[in-house]
Amino acid sequence: MTENEIVREIKEALETLNLPTWVSLKEIRERYRALSKKYHPDVSKDGEKMREINKAYTVLKNYIENYRFTFSRDEILKQFPQEQHASKFKF
Repeated sequence: MTENEIVREIKEALETLNLPTWVSLKEIRERYRALSKKYHPDVSKDGEKMREINKAYTVLKNYIENYRFTFSRDEILKQFPQEQHASKFKF
């Protein structure tokens, strides 16, 4: 998978979960749980939306865990106090 495909996949996942670019893993989990309750097949008959939500959550979670990357602006600024470093992580 190329870098552009990875970035596109992450953008799509963030859009699917309706999350901003700067977001923590905790916020990703909270949004996933809220959307899962709303679109669960027992509540809503939209199974396709639930599959999209699951895929988006898996993409973001795996990327954070496997690459030790964070979407949290605060965490990036702790690691790199200079503002110019944090701006490199924009999608």
